[in-house]
Parts: sequence; structure tokens; C-alpha cells
Amino acid sequence: MKVISIVGARPQLVKLAPIAAAFAGTEHEHVIVHTGQHYDADLSDVFFDGLGIPDPDVHLGVGSGSHGVQTGTVLAALDPVLERERPDWVLVYGDTNSTIAGALSAVKMHLPVAHLEAGLRSFNRRMPEEHNRVLTDHCADVLLAPTEEAMRHLADEGLKDRAVLAGDVMVDICLRIRDDVRAGKHQAPALPEGIDPAQPFLLATLHRPDNTDDPERLTAIVASLAALPVPVALLAHPRLVARAKEHGIELAQGSVHVGRPLPYAGLIAAVLASTGVVTDSGGLQKEAFLLERVTTTIRPETEWVETVDTGWNVLVPDPHTLSADDWAATVTRPAPTADPGTPYGDGQAARNVVRILADLHQQKGGSRHA
Repeated sequence: MKVISIVGARPQLVKLAPIAAAFAGTEHEHVIVHTGQHYDADLSDVFFDGLGIPDPDVHLGVGSGSHGVQTGTVLAALDPVLERERPDWVLVYGDTNSTIAGALSAVKMHLPVAHLEAGLRSFNRRMPEEHNRVLTDHCADVLLAPTEEAMRHLADEGLKDRAVLAGDVMVDICLRIRDDVRAGKHQAPALPEGIDPAQPFLLATLHRPDNTDDPERLTAIVASLAALPVPVALLAHPRLVARAKEHGIELAQGSVHVGRPLPYAGLIAAVLASTGVVTDSGGLQKEAFLLERVTTTIRPETEWVETVDTGWNVLVPDPHTLSADDWAATVTRPAPTADPGTPYGDGQAARNVVRILADLHQQKGGSRHA
């Protein structure tokens, strides 16, 4: 069986790590195509270096651009790659422009598509990611759902027959790196200047367009972080840095100490060292949950409802509308005492994915495309 993985952004590279490791233990052929959607070394190269992912077999070098330009460029660049490789499965990850472009390119060439992390829904149609994930689910041949909630969403949309509960591959890599960090196998993370890991601090990230593109909103959110009574380590995504510069907003103010995005192991170590997380990142919400750190999400909704249902995550779409005391109490609240369970699986999702694809390939007769 030959499988092509199409990735291009930081969250996809993290998910690729356990998938690549699972394929490495088999006789299946696994080809990695990196679209180059995230071309910043902080968001791309460090993940290949730090997670043991094999170098990409193909690098498209797409780079930045509007949603239309980026998606169209990936589509155009993928066609000759898929025509040459003719895989048995095209595996797309998550909800980025690379995801929808990979799925569209494959289905138009009549190549079977599997969508990893299928069925997630925010029900917020302002989010580009929501359109990417819905459209990908509806054109893919097999939907690899991470949770029971995702399975329910797919069933509600008439996609039950294509859906398989695989578990969440983020659990695989997060728990592995957590154990390595605790065993001292990784260096201490390069936290922003002024952050003492021996003292309480909050870890923060911010990058979504709804929070960064409006100068008044971004100003208010940064001010709410700056006013907190505990130091805030803000790992500044390139998008945040660009928008802040464009709007003339100083990120390093008050309690906020600005640093660069961290390699994945460094991020896990930083979460473990923190007393809590403030973010608008879907991936970091779940990682904080798995690492048992309370999270405050600056969004009105989340795809990872289990983190909210268990009390580990609280949604605060407009922190600047809260009183200073209420905002501080929210982000510094104690951890829940109830057992959160294992809503995202047992850390064997990548092996499940390989098995599911192999079984389906065999059911089709194990034939290769001409």
C-alpha cells in the first residue's frame, strides 16, 4: 500500500510525526509532501528536526498569500505529484488550505482520500478552517474521526457510512514528548526574557484572524493580558507580530513578555512549567488538557468541546469586557479535581490509522492504480 501524506502547517507536522513513525514499522510506502504553507523556520523546520519526522519527499514551496492564492497554488503544484505517484490513499490532515487543496486535487484525479481529524466542528462560519474541514469531509472517501463527538457530527451530516473512530494522533505525540520532557531528554524551553520558570506564569498564544485583524480588538486583548497579576509568556506567531506592527500595537507591555514560537518539545515543556494557558489555538487547548493545565480560550466556541465539558477549558471571547478581578480569577483558577477520562483515545491512534487504511485497501482487492 502506498500512502501520500499532504502537510503544510505547524499542527499538521505535529500530527505527521506519529503517523510517520507508525508507517516506519510496516512494509507500506509512505510519501511525505510538504506544501510549504508555513515556510517560517519556527513553524516548520523545527518540527522535522525535533520530532524525528523524515525529510519531505516533495516540497512544493508555496509560501504565503491570500486563501484563494494559497489554495490554488497548492492545487496546481499537487496535480503533477499525484499523477506521478498514483498512491492508494491520499491522507490529508486537519483544516488548513493545504488540507482542502490536497483533497480536491486527489478526488478530481479519482484517488481515494482519507481525512485525519474528520468531524470537528466549531459551527462558526467566519472561520476559514470551518469551511476547509466541512468541504474536506464531504469529498473524502474515509473520515478518520478523533472523538465520539466528531462521529456524531459526521452522522448528522449524512456521512456515517464513511466515518471511522480512529482516536486522536495528537495524544500519541503529546504523551510521548511529555514523558521525554519529564525524563530530561529535552533542553529547557527558551522562554521569553523576564519569565522565570521557577515562578508562576501563564503561557499564551494568539493568531486567529478574528482576534488579530481588527486593531481595536487586538489592542483590547493585549491590554487584558498586560493587566494580569501574573507574568504572561506570549509566544508570538508571525501573524500576530505582523498585525501588531501593522496596527502600531506594542505586544510587550505590562505583564506580557514576548518570545518566539517554540519547537514542539519546547512547547510541551513550557506548558508543563506554566500554571495555565491562554490561547485561541485549537491544538494548544487540547495539549493543555492532556498535560493537565487549565486553559482560557479567547474564542466564543471550540471544536474540542470535551475540554470545556470537563472544566479544564473556559471560553472567554472578550476578556476586556470582564472586570480585572474576574478576568484574573478565570485564568488563574484551580484545576478541576474530577477525572477527565480519555475522550481523545489511548495514544494508539496512528497505528489505528495505518490499520484502517490497510484494511480498506485490502477490501478493495489491494490493487494499485495504473
